[in-house]
Amino acid sequence: MTAVGGRGFLGIGWRFPLQVSPAGAIATSALEQKIEESLYLILSTAKGERPMLPNFGCGIHDLVFAPGDAGTVAQVVSSVRDALSTYEPRIDVLTVDAAPAPGEPNVLLIRVDYRIRSNNARANLVYPFFITEGM
Repeated sequence: MTAVGGRGFLGIGWRFPLQVSPAGAIATSALEQKIEESLYLILSTAKGERPMLPNFGCGIHDLVFAPGDAGTVAQVVSSVRDALSTYEPRIDVLTVDAAPAPGEPNVLLIRVDYRIRSNNARANLVYPFFITEGM
């Protein structure tokens, strides 16, 4: 399978989360969508969760029960920046911000602005992180 328009450098692979296409095959994603799915995968994986890659993932999961104060927000921002810079070589992380969701003090909305290195296209992603689960 090749990407349309010579943009195969962005990648083609199984869709995340894993899905089955209407034809009954494993669904795939490509181009910018594949990069966005990769970012979600990195942010959704806790360090130590993958036995063969124990350092893969993002350290935000260690902060699930941390207080929702400025110190925790700073740790979240730092962990996200470190994880994406380490595990997604196709992008440059431009900015990472986190703020409580309006009306939901236990949810941090993490906004990542990034640039795809190969074509300089800019994109962003908003990832919801539940700072105190079970509330």
